[in-house]
Amino acid sequence: MTEKSKVLVIGITGLIGKFVVEASAKAGHPTFALLAPPSTPSDPARTGLVEGFKILGVFVIQGDINDPGTLLNAIRQVDVVISTVETSPEDQYKIVAAITMVGNIKRFLPSVFGSHVDRAQAVEPARTFYAAYYTDIHCLLEEEGIPYTYVSCNFLAGWHHSTLAQPGATAPSRDKVVILGDGNAKVVFNREDDIGTYTIKAMDDPRTLNKILYIRPPANTYSMNELVSLWERKIGKTLERVYISEEQLLEKIRDAICPDDLMWAIFHSIFVKGDQTNFEIEPSFGVEASKLYPDVKYTTVDEYLDQFV
Repeated sequence: MTEKSKVLVIGITGLIGKFVVEASAKAGHPTFALLAPPSTPSDPARTGLVEGFKILGVFVIQGDINDPGTLLNAIRQVDVVISTVETSPEDQYKIVAAITMVGNIKRFLPSVFGSHVDRAQAVEPARTFYAAYYTDIHCLLEEEGIPYTYVSCNFLAGWHHSTLAQPGATAPSRDKVVILGDGNAKVVFNREDDIGTYTIKAMDDPRTLNKILYIRPPANTYSMNELVSLWERKIGKTLERVYISEEQLLEKIRDAICPDDLMWAIFHSIFVKGDQTNFEIEPSFGVEASKLYPDVKYTTVDEYLDQFV
């Protein structure tokens, strides 16, 4: 049998890092997780995370992106590097610099999880944010000749789907929902562990080399109007729908202060312009995960919402 690639995941305490680590370990890959020193002496959540990783056989490396020594040491031990960091673009550049210096990495998956922003019709400040976090990294990888795969996972179910994409909510509403635009733009919601599974399947796949893996399963692609209607059927109740026009949203973006202006600008791109789904995935630049890996039984939007009924 072919030896499994050794994998390093950086950014394991974020929204999807731990799911990528778990998927890698469960797939039988020697898995390394870079963990920065704790900010407090005792952190039960962090301790539980580390213990869970150790049970799966994950090698937890104490280190930091800002410590070149530990970063280089971690990268030298693996074949694939996956970044799920949610900090500044400069942290991505540090990882790329370390990969370039080591020179042994077969594939790098940068932390550009989310929408494919090169096709986004974003307004400011989202346009500048996208360029710094995504477009500039892409150009750098091309210049350095680092083999890569981008994972465009779109929305995270636990963050957006469980709240019907209502900022500040903690559960799906049973009374009122605010819908941006006309509510007909198609949006994609994926469960975090499914994102981890698809990411690990793609990292060694020659079909995803220097391409974008779009996680856009048909059963997880809904307009907000469709999503709210699905929820209404499940709870047997009609919600009040409050629509905010594009003009009203653009005004809200102009009047908001950071970081709220960025959040609303990103929502404008996704919910009004439909930037997650308003283009065809062409073989020249990308592949769709559920088609590429039909063996993966992903959790559908319908199934996910059942837990909140």
